[in-house]
Formats: sequence, structure tokens, C-alpha cells
Amino acid sequence: MGISHSTARYIAPASFLFDFAAQQYGLFSSPNMQDIHNRNLAAFSPRPEFIGAFFFPQQIIQLVWLWKLWNASGTEDEVRQMVDYAPIYALGNVCIGTWMFFWNSNNLATSNIFVIINTVAQIAYLTTRLKPLNTKSTPSILTHIVAKTFAGIGVLDLLHNTSAAYYKGVPPSTAVQALTGVGFAAAASMSDWIFGGCLAYDLVGLAVGQGISQGSSWGRLLGGYAAMTAGIVFTKNWTK
Repeated sequence: MGISHSTARYIAPASFLFDFAAQQYGLFSSPNMQDIHNRNLAAFSPRPEFIGAFFFPQQIIQLVWLWKLWNASGTEDEVRQMVDYAPIYALGNVCIGTWMFFWNSNNLATSNIFVIINTVAQIAYLTTRLKPLNTKSTPSILTHIVAKTFAGIGVLDLLHNTSAAYYKGVPPSTAVQALTGVGFAAAASMSDWIFGGCLAYDLVGLAVGQGISQGSSWGRLLGGYAAMTAGIVFTKNWTK
């Protein structure tokens, strides 16, 4: 991305602090994140607790990665990969932090712009710039986890925010249901354990949010997609 380590070591943690502060605002303001969520239920509204359960360990891993980046811990290639990802990481934090203010003001169409930017940027980085995972390298493992979890939750954010912004209360059509299954199956077939696991988790959160425990047909279908996605990821990576 063309920035120096001295720049990356400041913009990455600064963006983390901005996003973290915005999330606290979203949790404790009135209305809060969940209030807006409940006002705008749609076909891709997840169970809110699944976002929180994902967010906490993700933040811990990010802090460890930021520490490695700050101290330039690792070989020259390992540090270069962390520095290379830092601008996309910072962009993601700025987008999601800014998203919060529009979401909590119930301006979902505008908030969706920042979700789109983040999700597209994260997935583009995974598919075009992220070097192969080196399982013997802690910095490489951390970079892959941070980048892929950011992209993985971004997929859920995009489905959720888009449906809530433009299709509030609209049940999924047959075409949407079919495309959801095809899309996740295709993504799973190209994913490793990390990103693929995030996709399966997204679907579980959606299934619970859509009432799988209440017998909702859409919830049950999403649960089936979650099992399918997990199965594809497991088969692909185990045989590989």
C-alpha cells in the first residue's frame, strides 16, 4: 500500500481507538444499536448477541496484532505484510466507526455506504494482496485472522444493513433464498478455515435472528445453509 512502518504503527491503533470509542457510544447512547436494530427488522437481521460474541475476541486478537505491528515483531517479510494491511485495517475501522453514528441516528441508507466500502475493501484485500498463510509465523497467523474476521463480519454487516435500509419487514423471495445459498456455498468453496468459519458463523447468527428456534421456515433454511457452509469448508480444507 506504499506506507512506511512509522506511519502504519500510528494509523492502525488510532483507527482502532476511534472504532472502539464509536462502539461504546453505540452501546450506551439512546437510542442504542439494539434499539435501531429492533426498529428495522428485516430478512437478514441477525441475533444481536452474535455480533457482540464475535466482537469481543476479535478485539483481543486485534490488540495482539497491533502490538506486533507497533514493535515490528517478526521478520522483514512478516512486518511488511502487517504494514501492507494496515491502511485497509484503518479504513475498515474508520468506516465501521463512522457507520455507528448514522446507524444510531436511524439513517440506514447512509450508514450502508460505509458498510459497503469496508466489506468490498476487506474482501478485495483478501483476494488480491494477502500473502499465503504461514502457519509457523505468529505475525502471519495474526494478520490472516484480523483480515479474514474483518471481512467475514463485513459480509454479515452488508446483508444486515442493506436489508434493514431498503427492505424492512419484507420477507425473502424465493430468488433471494436461493441466491443466499448459492452465494455462501460458492464463497465457502474458496475459503480457508478462518474466513469459511466466519461465513458459517454469520449464517448461524442469521438463523437464530430469523427464528429458527420458533420454527421459522427461513430460519431453518439459514440453519441448513450454515451446516452446508461448514461442511464445504471442512471438506475442502481437510482434504487439502
